[in-house]
Amino acid sequence: MTVRIARDLVSVSFVLAAAAPAVGAQPALSPGDSAHRAIYRELVEIDSSPAGGREPEAAAAVGERLRRAGFPAEAVVVDGPTPGCRNVVATLAGRNRETPPLLMLAHLDVVDARREDWAHDPFVLREADGYFFGRGTLDNKAGASVLVANMVQWKRDGFVPARDVVMVLTCDEETTAEQGMQWVLQHDPRLRTAEYALNTDAGGVTRTAGGRYVVNAQAAEKVYATFTITATNPGGHSSVPRADNAIYALAAALQRLAAYHFPVGYNDVTRESFARRAPLESGPHAGDLAAAGRGDASGPAIDRLSAVPHENAQIRTTCVATMLSGGHAENALPQSAAATVNCRILPGEPVASIQRQLTAIVDDPTLAVALTYQPVASPPSPLRPDVMRVVERLSAEFWPGSAVVPGMSTGATDGLYLRNAGVPVYGVAALVLQDDEDFSHGLDERLPVASLYQAREFWDRLVRSLTAQ
Repeated sequence: MTVRIARDLVSVSFVLAAAAPAVGAQPALSPGDSAHRAIYRELVEIDSSPAGGREPEAAAAVGERLRRAGFPAEAVVVDGPTPGCRNVVATLAGRNRETPPLLMLAHLDVVDARREDWAHDPFVLREADGYFFGRGTLDNKAGASVLVANMVQWKRDGFVPARDVVMVLTCDEETTAEQGMQWVLQHDPRLRTAEYALNTDAGGVTRTAGGRYVVNAQAAEKVYATFTITATNPGGHSSVPRADNAIYALAAALQRLAAYHFPVGYNDVTRESFARRAPLESGPHAGDLAAAGRGDASGPAIDRLSAVPHENAQIRTTCVATMLSGGHAENALPQSAAATVNCRILPGEPVASIQRQLTAIVDDPTLAVALTYQPVASPPSPLRPDVMRVVERLSAEFWPGSAVVPGMSTGATDGLYLRNAGVPVYGVAALVLQDDEDFSHGLDERLPVASLYQAREFWDRLVRSLTAQ
């Protein structure tokens, strides 16, 4: 969600696998690509942002496409707790209905986009210079369209997997997920029985300085929590300043927070990630990654990694001030001041421990530290050999010489609710971008055209391989 990715191994830099076509070039599409593009365009051009309010229209459009492809009505459920939020749960029936299903995840909602801020209408799909432009072209209507296009094709091909394949498209991943994944899990107990889930909203393909492709497979994500630090004071007239001032006390506490580093911590996924990345790098950074792969908790290597924001976020919990409020009148001493502090907590670390550490950092009895968003546990998923083998084999075919590296998202996705329910989740979006192309949630969001179609082919073969027997 966007509670999601402070961009991590899910959304660190990516690289384009093929050169972009010349300006204005429109190569002929294969029938599969053409059908996929039509689905993608339909979804992008439905404004499913909170401001647009058309997410139910997107869910209905998906349901209609699946039914036209031959899915029986009972296999396509479009539902939600309110008329304004609709989820799609669609099932491709397998040969063995008793075997736990395989889940595929994406979300239909997007963050807001103001027309006046964009170079072109964000809710009109624009193809130019080898890119698709529009809100959601990357996050996450690329993934949703990949799943829908494959579900339609599988049904028309008569593909029958060994087990049920269940596609789940949610309606509010970018906000609270209360009406989306959380609601779906409550109302469809079958999802909790899934053997594992594959997530289009995590994982990507990047390239090292030496030119080797790295396929990131997300198998863990940090836990999201929010605290409020509040300073209170009797206040008074601004013409008679006092030494004790709520705003000053809060500012001093935030300075201490800014200088604080939470203890280093690892899990099986992050240690394996550092260990696999180390041989792909060169120079001192390779040695630093190897130190993290060994589980080192201190030393020069860890100090250097701590100075790199995306590496620092992989080795420890982080808490950062994101919002401020204070005072009630320009001519009065402030009676209160408050800061919102957002924390991304390492999986398995108790939230009570983080609150105690924040209280110690604040170190001021006039300030209170309160938990305002209760986190949802998200234990790391085991690195299943059967899943990893298939991902590695296909990655070698799609990106020769590539290495598959498991990773932990520093943000959160719908996968956290499944992990909390005991279902392992693996993010394998398979979208390939350049270093400067991750415009998720930003202006003029875009996706390389070639990357979209390649991801559909990757997912087609991935699911067919994993459900062959």
